[in-house]
Amino acid sequence: MGLMDNLRAKLGPAKEKVSDLAHQHGGKITHGIDKAAKVVDERTKGKYSDKIHTGTGKAKDAVDRLAHKDGGTTPPSAPPPAS
Repeated sequence: MGLMDNLRAKLGPAKEKVSDLAHQHGGKITHGIDKAAKVVDERTKGKYSDKIHTGTGKAKDAVDRLAHKDGGTTPPSAPPPAS
């Protein structure tokens, strides 16, 4: 077994645990993301609102992917180049 195979074997259970926790506590995580974004936006006096909003959306999408809330599907990949 190579190094990558060993890492995958050891990280597999951790990935499932994180996925389960994200599925169980997704609402709390999302609430925390929103609360943190609001605090940062207030402290920066709205100067970075667009960037904060973008980051918040990406963080929520990541939580959804971890929790498998997308129905277990992966995003469509690009079609192969025409030869």
